[in-house]
Amino acid sequence: MIMTPESLQDVYDGVFAGISQVRRAFTPQLRTQEVGTITSVATGIAKVSGLPGVGFDEVVTFPGDISGIAFNVDAEEIGVVLLGDYWNLHAGDEVQRTGRVMDVAVGDGLLGRVIDPLGRPLDGKGPLASERRLPVERPAPSIMDRAPVTEPLQTGIKVIDALIPVGRGQRELILGDRQTGKTSIAISAILNQRGQNVVCVYCAIGQSASAVAKAVASLREKSAMEYSVLVVTEGSDPPGLTYVAPYAATSIAEFFMEAGRDVLIVYDDLTHHARAYREMSLLLRRPPGREAFPGDIFYIHSRLLERATHLRQDLGGGSLTALPVIETEAQDISAYIPTNLISITDGQIYLSPSLFELGALPAADVGKSVSRVGGKAQRAAYRAVAGDLKLAYAQFEELEGFSRFGARLDDNTRKIIDHGRRIRACLKQPEFNPVSVAAQITILLALTETLFDPVPLDQMTYAEHAVRAAAEQIPADVRGRFETAATLSDEDRKTIIAIARQALTPFQPKPEAKPVETPGVVAKPETKQGGESKPEAEPKPHSEAEPRPDTTPKRDAGSHPDTPEKPRPEAEPKPKAQVKDK
Repeated sequence: MIMTPESLQDVYDGVFAGISQVRRAFTPQLRTQEVGTITSVATGIAKVSGLPGVGFDEVVTFPGDISGIAFNVDAEEIGVVLLGDYWNLHAGDEVQRTGRVMDVAVGDGLLGRVIDPLGRPLDGKGPLASERRLPVERPAPSIMDRAPVTEPLQTGIKVIDALIPVGRGQRELILGDRQTGKTSIAISAILNQRGQNVVCVYCAIGQSASAVAKAVASLREKSAMEYSVLVVTEGSDPPGLTYVAPYAATSIAEFFMEAGRDVLIVYDDLTHHARAYREMSLLLRRPPGREAFPGDIFYIHSRLLERATHLRQDLGGGSLTALPVIETEAQDISAYIPTNLISITDGQIYLSPSLFELGALPAADVGKSVSRVGGKAQRAAYRAVAGDLKLAYAQFEELEGFSRFGARLDDNTRKIIDHGRRIRACLKQPEFNPVSVAAQITILLALTETLFDPVPLDQMTYAEHAVRAAAEQIPADVRGRFETAATLSDEDRKTIIAIARQALTPFQPKPEAKPVETPGVVAKPETKQGGESKPEAEPKPHSEAEPRPDTTPKRDAGSHPDTPEKPRPEAEPKPKAQVKDK
């Protein structure tokens, strides 16, 4: 098709007319942007000048897609906490404002994922499918928006659920020395939430890569990743990223809480968080206080843990239960950071190194552990069977320490010690092996009724497993009343005791056979050379009228003088043999 010059000119005119119309409709918009420059760079921080309008906690960007948070806002310059590697930053580089605060991606798409505090995936499964973003720093719910803690959070650990119960919406501190099982308790609590409609958030703060890999492997092995989110910072990450991690994890947990779901969050551990904040503060020239921590070290943890609560029903009724972890040094729970966290939280679980060395795992010290809120949320069945257990265990620990001095103990004291040793044996539990509610109540009721007392100590592990297996025979209606009943009825108690007693029958010691008594013969123990006792028949004593023959051998005058001489009967006195003088 050949176009004429006139038609081609018409096409050009139409195109240029459209371009002219768009050009006339376009109005250029001027946007002001503050750009500053780096004055100095240090480990994890940078000093920036030329940003007069920047606000506190505002995110600023550096070359190389590196972010930072405005931490110190002074008249001449600002101190920025870097959230990435600072090796490529130099003095004179440009810094730009973003006009927003630090936020993190939230949503159901985070379940089963491992991310960093900035929302970047670390598991190699591709980008996140997030619904929206929430600021990492959010105000805690007001008092009027909160509801009492009434529902228990079952950890699956017998010593905690029975003696140190945790409620949904509570803050329970886990503290102890290094390598005493703090992380194991937290991971076990997460594993026990399978099928309980509880979302779990595990925040690893400054942990080693091997510890994080072990935790992830344990959760994947037990199929717990499908209801869990992991927020991870390693020890090699910048201190700013370590500082932001627990706040980002809490914002992720609050998304599920505001949706009406129950959430469990673990901070492992806040000791590294406090040290990272101390490092940043000292680099920013903030005045140090006790143990070189800044003066607001209490506030950074209190505003974090105040976000854990139980919301009212008209706000969804969701809950956020916090399990912060703190590391002590040389069993010193009166140090600065531990006492801060003890005063902030609603109770603590103290893990004793001495119990850990004895093999009593989990090594929870019942005397130093307390739950100020969870007792109100504990199920009535637990209160019925574990009411006197804590007192009996405390008495046992006192008497056990007293018995080490070699004092002579009466029968009642020995009975209390034997019963306490069986309580300790029953409260032992392997790692990552949660116990169901029915099995726990059966074991605790058997302990309260002293059904384990006749079982030898070396058979306690097998006896406890037998009772756990027998708990599956509890009728379904009785199991249902564990969750709903206000008290444990006498009929239910008898049913459980009968099941436990039947399970413990093979472990009862067999009664010893009594010797048959022959008329006129009295059994008398006789010691053989091997040290064994053998009953020997003793002849019936003669009557007084009948004279007893003298069977005592006489000693010659020439016998050895050191040989002892048996006493002679008084009826036949004889003179002693005299030894002639040489």
